[in-house]
Amino acid sequence: MSGQNLESLRKQIDDIDLQLLDLLNKRGEIVKNIGKVKDEQGIKRYDPVRERKLLDTVAEKNNGPFTTSTVQHLFKQIYKASLELQEADNRKALLVSRKKKPEDTIVNVKGENIGDGRPHFVMGPCAVESYEQVKEVALALKEQGLKLMRGGAFKPRTSPYDFQGLGIEGLKILKQVADELDLAVISEITHPNDIEAAVEYLDIIQIGARNMQNFDLLKAAGSVNKPVLLKRGLSATIEEFMFAAEYIISRGNSRIILCERGIRTYEKATRNTLDISAVPILKQETHLPVAVDVTHSTGRRDLLLPAAKAAIAIGADAVMAEVHPDPATALSDAAQQMDIPQFHEFMNTLKSQAAIYA
Repeated sequence: MSGQNLESLRKQIDDIDLQLLDLLNKRGEIVKNIGKVKDEQGIKRYDPVRERKLLDTVAEKNNGPFTTSTVQHLFKQIYKASLELQEADNRKALLVSRKKKPEDTIVNVKGENIGDGRPHFVMGPCAVESYEQVKEVALALKEQGLKLMRGGAFKPRTSPYDFQGLGIEGLKILKQVADELDLAVISEITHPNDIEAAVEYLDIIQIGARNMQNFDLLKAAGSVNKPVLLKRGLSATIEEFMFAAEYIISRGNSRIILCERGIRTYEKATRNTLDISAVPILKQETHLPVAVDVTHSTGRRDLLLPAAKAAIAIGADAVMAEVHPDPATALSDAAQQMDIPQFHEFMNTLKSQAAIYA
């Protein structure tokens, strides 16, 4: 008999819970409408006077058995959730987000479809030093069947006394070699005023880590009809990285490739710390293809191959690495660049992993 009474009481509780749920959702719909009216009238969403009035009413009308402080706490949570509902309803989905575009963006560059589910490779010297140097590396890329060649013409360096690049002359060298061998060129641009000139020479405009939040540069890159490879800032969160990409896409250019290149941490065993988990997070949160720069993230020639394997295994759409005919004489980043034989070994090893191209 007592068991039946317990079940009956529980049934009453279940019915009341459903009524509460229905009332909460009805309250939520009204709250959303109030939020819209406030936005139209320019009124702040949070109203502390009204919240205090609600808590006072609860104290006046509460007849137990719950204590007044308990009921007030419950209503404060409802009030907080209602405010969050208004803010969430007003918050626009980012143009780079999956909510805005569920399907993958594929960036086509001279037949290379970055984001098509297959790994692509962006290789070349850290800095353009001469026509001969670029041509030798380009021939090695061609031998491996690669299409995308990188090379720095504008080099933002930590020290003002380090090699700063050849500038426009470097872009011209890249363009000349690319035209001769039917390659596509990617190079970093550091100033908004150089974007217009860069369009003439480049197939992909790179915005480097130190310029990830150079908002004028992001806007300029978003205003031209060229793919953009955007590198994550040295200490940037993933959210900040996505907002930087939003600056570009908000100007009309959706041909964006995100590039994880390592972030600055306390660890000194590598040049930076490769945040490999950023790849699947970015691919889940955005519709943009994601590349991994294994050279700048590790800063170590001996780690390039395992880092590249990890990048591909976790779903990266492209891998970037640096190649130089004679790294010992390189004008920048000598310790982290592969020579030509090492590059061939690097590529042959990756290609031997049949699963990569499955």
